[in-house]
Amino acid sequence: MENKPVTIASGVQEFLRVLQPRTSALPEMATAVLILNEDRHVEYANASAEALFSPVDPIGCTLAALFASCGATGGDNVLAAEDADVEVAPMRLQLADDRLLDCTLRSLSSGGFVLSMDDVTTYVRNAELADRDALTGLANRKALRERLVERLAAAARKGQATAVLYVDLDRFKAVNDTLGHPIGDALLRKVAERFKSALRDGDIVARIGGDEFAVIQSDAPQPAAATALASRLVDLIGRAYAVEGHMLHIGASVGIAIGPGDGSEPDALLKNADLALYRAKADGRGCHRFFELGMDERMQARRAMEVDLRRALALKQFELVYQPQFNLASMAVVGFEALIRWHHPARGAVSPGEFIPLAEEIGVITAIGEWVLRTACKQAASWPSSVTIAVNLSPAQFRNAKLLETVKSAFTQAQLPPERLELEITERALLDDTDAALTVLNNLREFGVAVSMDDFGVGYSSLGHLQKFPFDKIKIDECFVRDIEAHADRRAVVRAVITLAGTLGMKTIAEGVETEAELACLQAEGCQEVQGYLTGRPMSAEAASALIEPAPLALAS
Repeated sequence: MENKPVTIASGVQEFLRVLQPRTSALPEMATAVLILNEDRHVEYANASAEALFSPVDPIGCTLAALFASCGATGGDNVLAAEDADVEVAPMRLQLADDRLLDCTLRSLSSGGFVLSMDDVTTYVRNAELADRDALTGLANRKALRERLVERLAAAARKGQATAVLYVDLDRFKAVNDTLGHPIGDALLRKVAERFKSALRDGDIVARIGGDEFAVIQSDAPQPAAATALASRLVDLIGRAYAVEGHMLHIGASVGIAIGPGDGSEPDALLKNADLALYRAKADGRGCHRFFELGMDERMQARRAMEVDLRRALALKQFELVYQPQFNLASMAVVGFEALIRWHHPARGAVSPGEFIPLAEEIGVITAIGEWVLRTACKQAASWPSSVTIAVNLSPAQFRNAKLLETVKSAFTQAQLPPERLELEITERALLDDTDAALTVLNNLREFGVAVSMDDFGVGYSSLGHLQKFPFDKIKIDECFVRDIEAHADRRAVVRAVITLAGTLGMKTIAEGVETEAELACLQAEGCQEVQGYLTGRPMSAEAASALIEPAPLALAS
């Protein structure tokens, strides 16, 4: 195919400069290359790209039009990245003729983009036909099912049981998000080695996708053998990994189904092991659970909740309430914590403890968190300048590359001075203890935003985090506050935290204060601020505004 004459525009010139001294290779590259100008229209296509979209001429087209012309699916992420003006890792695109393309979008300083597309159809199809997972060398999903058919048939003849264990890696996504896919891939290979070291010769382990694995265990007394193996895997996979200079901490959740009782057919047994895995993750992860009757019904209810949660986000069914934070020296309200509420049209009030973990799991927590941040900043801007607003950040939000941009945009658009915004993070957000996490915290501090550690003392590495980053405030968890006057050990913990905070120049606030006795103990120990039902329940924005008065406030009765 002849190359069309092309006017070398700014985007093409920039790309050619980067490619020097091999600019002549661009038209002949097997990789299809499109260069888009700042108006998001194709201004250059090499020969491979022209052949890919033939008979449509790519020049002058938008990506949406090109993808539509070849019946492509999976291009929404590419288009979203283009609209957001961000670079993206390779994404899979499938054409109407079933060809598969790995697409990478890279921005140019001129305002345009370079889109490269590699045909990976043969590679993917060959991998699907093979019995091995290309990354880890373990069996793949296809091989797992074939072996399960054989094992179930043999077990039926012998009158024996066959166990299937579904294993999901906890916190693996955080590794990919913070350190990149190459580190994640290296970690998966190490996990595969630990699987092999934990199994008997007759057991079969397969990687069935992403960070999910499955094990077939036969010729063993059940359920004792499956229980022992699940416990061994949770312990072994949960130990630290050294990967290219990084110390990584992940975990494992395990779901177990045993045939023929939980299913005599392969698909039924695999499905029920997956249902048990969901139960293990719902119960806090890092554990194993066996399949039980009724799990399928609960899973259907969960999926219905997922649909409702996405709809609630789209229809703006959430609302914020504000719990006052009380200064014990001035006896006045000095701030509020923004708390989200969801009133479902049919279910009624849905507890945050129920829908927040689900939002984190299905990936909508970042969007919900951004709405909370912007709404809270807008509300706080109408309050007196002495009153602050505290907003919780989920671990997923904290790891999001756009967090700093979102925070700055929120307080700027609301015209809220940044020093009146306080972001609360838990130790779970800092679990990997990476340099990137500390960079984010320091950047927030440079904005003038205060950062507090929520649920202090509940995690396992609090002192290390306090040493590495100077938090503005430590929030003492309510588990230490509850009935503190009757428990000397709780009072000792609170006293130690307050002393430590004072030494480090940090404020302390105790949450969950519900009685006069608890308040008196906290005052005696020198705690500076409190919040809880005693000093004020979560309230509407209107009630919060009415509560703020110049004069000191008396405690709520």
